[in-house]
Amino acid sequence: MGEPRPEPEWRTPSPKLLRLRRLEALGAASALVAGAVALAVVVELPAGLAAVAAVLVAGVGVERFFHRRFHSWAYAERADDLLVRRGVMFSRLSVIPYGRMQFIDVTAGPFERSLGIATVKMHTAAAASDARIPGLERAEAERLRDRLAELGESQAAGL
Repeated sequence: MGEPRPEPEWRTPSPKLLRLRRLEALGAASALVAGAVALAVVVELPAGLAAVAAVLVAGVGVERFFHRRFHSWAYAERADDLLVRRGVMFSRLSVIPYGRMQFIDVTAGPFERSLGIATVKMHTAAAASDARIPGLERAEAERLRDRLAELGESQAAGL
C-alpha cells in the first residue's frame, strides 16, 4: 500500500457570493412584503400583518439556508484531479481528472460582474460529471481556468 495522500487545501468562494444571494432574497422578500402590506390596507389589517410575519419568518429560514449552502461549497486542486464539494442536505464530492476536462467556462452575469465574482464551469465528456464553482473572485476564476486548461492539455497529451 502506498503513502496516504495529504489532506488537500480546500478553497471557498468569495464572501461576495453570500452577499449576492442575500441581496437576491431581499429583493424577493421586499416584493412579498409590499404585497402583504397592500393586502393589509385593502382587505384587513390582521391578515396583512400575518402575511408580513410569514414573509419575515420565511426570510430567516432562507437566510439560514443561503448561509449553510455558501459554506458547503469548496474546491481543492490536487496533482491529478480537481475536487469540488457542495451540498447542504446531501453532500456531494466530485473528482474531476484534469485529463478528462474538455473545456472550462468562466461566466458572470451583471450582478456577479458588479461584485467582481464569476463562476467556473468544467465540462467533461460525461454530461453528468460537469461541475461548477460559483462566486470566485474574478482574478481567481481566471487563474483557475488557465491552470485547469494547462493541466488538462498536459495530461490529455500523455494519454
